[in-house]
Amino acid sequence: MAEAHQAVAFQFTITPEGIDLQLSYQALNQIYRSGVRSWKKRVSRMRNRVIKGVYPASPSSWLFVVIAILATMYMRSDPSMGLIAKIQQHLPLRYGQTMLSALVFSTLLWLSLILALRFCLKLLLSYHRWMFELHGRVSNTTKVWVTLVRLLSSRKPLLYSYQTSLPHLPVPAIKDTLSRYLLSVRPLLTDPEYKRMTELANDFENNLGNRLQRYLKLKALWATNYVSDWWEEYIYLRSRSPIMVNSNYYGMDFLYVTPTSVQAARAGNTITALLLYRRKVNREELKPVRHAQSTVIPLCAAQYERMFNTTRTPGLETDVLQHWQDSEYVAVYHKGRFFRLWVYNAGRLLTPRELEHQIQRILDDPSTPLQGEERLGALTAGDRVPWHQMRKQYFSFGINKRSLDIIERAAFFVTLDDEDQGMRGDDPAGNLDRYAKSLLHGKCYDRWFDKSFSIVIYKNGKNGLNAEHSWADAPTVAHLWEFTLATDAFQLGYTEDGHCKGDVDRSLPCPQRLLWDIPAEVQTQICISLTEAQSLADDVDCHVFPFQEFGKGRVKKLRISPDAFIQISLQLAYFRDRGGFCLTYEASMTRLFREGRTETVRSCSNETCAFVKALEQGESAEQCRRLLRMASEGHQNLYRMAMTGAGIDRHLFCLYVVSKYLGVDSPFLKEVLSEPWRLSTSQTPIQQIELFDLKNNPDYISLGGGFGPVADDGYGVSYIIVGEDMINFHVSSKHLPGDGKSP
Repeated sequence: MAEAHQAVAFQFTITPEGIDLQLSYQALNQIYRSGVRSWKKRVSRMRNRVIKGVYPASPSSWLFVVIAILATMYMRSDPSMGLIAKIQQHLPLRYGQTMLSALVFSTLLWLSLILALRFCLKLLLSYHRWMFELHGRVSNTTKVWVTLVRLLSSRKPLLYSYQTSLPHLPVPAIKDTLSRYLLSVRPLLTDPEYKRMTELANDFENNLGNRLQRYLKLKALWATNYVSDWWEEYIYLRSRSPIMVNSNYYGMDFLYVTPTSVQAARAGNTITALLLYRRKVNREELKPVRHAQSTVIPLCAAQYERMFNTTRTPGLETDVLQHWQDSEYVAVYHKGRFFRLWVYNAGRLLTPRELEHQIQRILDDPSTPLQGEERLGALTAGDRVPWHQMRKQYFSFGINKRSLDIIERAAFFVTLDDEDQGMRGDDPAGNLDRYAKSLLHGKCYDRWFDKSFSIVIYKNGKNGLNAEHSWADAPTVAHLWEFTLATDAFQLGYTEDGHCKGDVDRSLPCPQRLLWDIPAEVQTQICISLTEAQSLADDVDCHVFPFQEFGKGRVKKLRISPDAFIQISLQLAYFRDRGGFCLTYEASMTRLFREGRTETVRSCSNETCAFVKALEQGESAEQCRRLLRMASEGHQNLYRMAMTGAGIDRHLFCLYVVSKYLGVDSPFLKEVLSEPWRLSTSQTPIQQIELFDLKNNPDYISLGGGFGPVADDGYGVSYIIVGEDMINFHVSSKHLPGDGKSP
């Protein structure tokens, strides 16, 4: 009843003397402060819209244009060449017509200049030849281009300032895509198989292909990005199989360091760091992420919009991503119980020490789970259709709907795990593998896999995250996680006894326990989903290891791309493991374009295969070095082409989608899109190296993250290049090989 009393802002009673109002000034004060915070956010958003709306100009430049026009008019000159007079004729005012018409003309001129500047910036950002130039051999054209880009973007941009100036993803010519495709599969096919595939490609190009291409070009003219919406829908949201392991991925804590062993304290700092990052995103205070090879080229920031307050909700045929403007709480799971933890009090963000205090209250709560509550999260780990049916039938009304809404509308999800994890004990390597599996799937019911991301805080203070894939790709989540780890360890810090810094307001209301009424039918489906998820989790194997014999420093001395070196090494490892080559997927980003996501680099190339064969056949060292350099240069070229919109797979995927809409079948496209990716690879980039001082803090090394295998008989390989002397690998596979088809 105490909580109910605090929630009432005023009470009244009727007496013989009249009405007696009893105001709760504390409650009214909280309402006032919460309202002030809300209005501050609205004003900030409006201000940011204006600033980024006129970028690369500034709002103050309008005043400069107005003063310049008025000054020329004062000197008896007409800079408008008669336009001001024509505007004056259409104004209904009797007084001040000249001044008002000059202001209207100045505003129109200012807007025209902004559009012209934005068009010029867009043209400049469409230039990608710089990426193909050799290091140290920059052309004069590129030097002039860099100068112009810096000149036009010299003002300090907000997070989304460049969005309208980014170019649209181009649609490659069908002939170019098909020729690149045939080149990519040549080392994987016998001569008869390659001849057959060439005939299929030629038939597709001469007949159905051009028809599909016309529709695709029409979409490219109309849509912001001709790939991204279909990619999100058909690759992610329309999948009816479990997203746990198959889609979601994970990120790990520091390798050697755990800043505190106090679980509640680590949770307090981690939640605070995440909310500080959200504040920066909302205020657009984050610097736009730029391309690693250039300090002037911005990347698309659209994926940041749905980072927080976002949930994937299940549907019958397709899931839906729901995003809310704001959320003042996080959802917490501990020992089978769900809680709502308010992170604001009277419009003020709770301090890390206060969050630690609230988390400790949850840890100390002796209550037991309600019937069916403990394993409720298994519904998000199983097939999507049963989860949709249960959600529609049993979670669309009453207390179940209220509790589910709280989870889905939360800023993010937090699991207070009752296990210890990390590289520890007598078996550090084995424990590291178990750490990866725990983050990938946990107990299959103690994560909420539908949330945009879930944070896991272990009993020994180790942490990590599990991210849903449809709303964004790993580099965006990695950017968030880098900030979180650095802010936790180096900015917020801990006291000597491992607790969060700051004071505690012990009058804070307790975290709210969520209530459920879970009938027997739902409990039965929970058991079914959990059995399915557990089978999937038991089948996946993870191995995480830091490679420290050498790193990118030694590779760069050989004038070879570190990424190309690792990809070639993976081909060599696969060849030695399986005795052959396979179709290999390496993720490359296309965020040089507006709303860009990823493209595939088919890194099993003719040049790479030639090097591997030469090395395995005992060719001379000189010959192997020459072939290695050719393979590296070839891989870099493939990567650059994928980044600049000249990839293969997204174009073919979209042509396939168009064919389905038209109701026509293509034997060529059907075969291409059914080929299994037995080796799926991805590099986790370090984008904010300035946050980590590895010289003075060498133990604060990021482990990166990983994902499950794509094919039943394949491998998933994620790697992160840390500093100059270390590469961390995350390798996953399945215990029981299937028939090689993609799940």
